Amino acid sequence: MMGRTSVLLALLAACGGGGGEDVDNPLANPTDGPPAGNPNGTCPIPSEAAPEDSSMPRTVVGTGTPASCTGDAFVAAVALGGVITFDCGPDPVTIEVTRTAKIFNDTGPKIVIDGGGKVVLHGNGERILYMNTCDEAQKWTTSHCQNQDHPQLTIQNLTFVGGDATGEDPDGGGAVFVRGGRLKIVNSRFFANRCDDVGPDVGGASVRTLSQYQPAGAAEPLPVYVVNTTFGGTPELGNTCSNGGGLSSIGVSHTVINSLFTHNQAIGNGANPAKNGTPGGGSGAAIYNDGNEFTLRLCGVEMTDNTANEGGGAIFFVSNNRTGHLVIEKSVLRRNPSLGFETLPGIFVLAAEPPQITDSIIE
Repeated sequence: MMGRTSVLLALLAACGGGGGEDVDNPLANPTDGPPAGNPNGTCPIPSEAAPEDSSMPRTVVGTGTPASCTGDAFVAAVALGGVITFDCGPDPVTIEVTRTAKIFNDTGPKIVIDGGGKVVLHGNGERILYMNTCDEAQKWTTSHCQNQDHPQLTIQNLTFVGGDATGEDPDGGGAVFVRGGRLKIVNSRFFANRCDDVGPDVGGASVRTLSQYQPAGAAEPLPVYVVNTTFGGTPELGNTCSNGGGLSSIGVSHTVINSLFTHNQAIGNGANPAKNGTPGGGSGAAIYNDGNEFTLRLCGVEMTDNTANEGGGAIFFVSNNRTGHLVIEKSVLRRNPSLGFETLPGIFVLAAEPPQITDSIIE
């Protein structure tokens, strides 16, 4: 017998919303294209960065067929929160998401979206997923929305394709925008997502994060974990924005493990702050990090063939008050041209000290 939530989603599916079998996009098929993660990454995964248990979902998108897995059903599931899984039949499926799925901040504290390695969310030129603890329309749950420990969002075993945040406010996050709470991304892929072409601090064709939770007494926010995840992978699947084709943030720490970034582009021009007569942007093709107290830690990461018009063909890392740290371990960064400026091949960094690099290749 179907539960109340499954009945609701079945009714929504019957009303349309883009069933997977109607989408002609073979590069978005989970059986095609680059797999999730860096196959050469061997770094251990801390327990807090591991996949979440999704065996007891609050909501299941679909009722066993591709046609039942619609964009409207996905949007409805995200609004209900909790643990979300998919039942779209035995084969991979692409779901057209024709309007942004928005998380309500009182539907956690943990929210897990698990595609089981068989689900592609296709944005069709729209932002795909949005969470913002400071957006009143999504419900305020504390008096300090800029620093709260929930919702704790985990995205796992999913592919995001064709998300676009161009012209959106808040900016960036073509596939995923998150402000507040916590974010973790595991075993996922980001292909051909976009955000605004120019702007000095616009970023995150794939993922934009702001205001992650910082416990009392902690020196910096708890990190966004990105584990075994691919951004781009081939020239036609690269992610493109003014800054940060892969990840972009302000004042947010990241720990990126066994992940792959290739063919992403930062296409703005004029850098940050914008040079006179320019719109600004063009830095951090794979990762763009700005702010004060934060750390970017890479372990088991490959970054190749990413390009920035200004600084950081791979990484742009600027700690304005020089308290931040860039740590690179067991990683390979090659052929990441910075067409304007860099401090190391493919890297522009201003931090508390030079990058801490061990067992890595940067060339």
